Amino acid sequence: MNDFIGSLAVSASGLKAQAQRLRHLSENIANADTPGYRRKTVSFETAFGGSQNTGEVTVGRVNLDRRAPERVYDPGHPLADETGHHDGSNVDLMIEIADAREAQRSYEANLKMFDQARQMSASLMDLLRR
Repeated sequence: MNDFIGSLAVSASGLKAQAQRLRHLSENIANADTPGYRRKTVSFETAFGGSQNTGEVTVGRVNLDRRAPERVYDPGHPLADETGHHDGSNVDLMIEIADAREAQRSYEANLKMFDQARQMSASLMDLLRR
């Protein structure tokens, strides 16, 4: 039964990590037109239970993308310099949408694994009751 609990914990940690990744991706998409906004990226780390590798993942630090922001020519913008340019964001919507789709698929895979472990555990309990 301990293996079932372990597999549920691994898939639950994956669900939590991908949900947080999707939250940051949606923030990036929402702020794509915000001047000076820097894209946020999330890294995953292996979780350790004591000195053991549990197979679970956690979300590491949230990092800001180091790419230079897009220079936008808009002389009427309040942030424009003497040349009429200001810093836009460094968010590329195509990359964000592709990352969101990848995170969604990973979330669905973890959800399927969680459901399979739950069904196997329920089937085992039914067999033990007989």
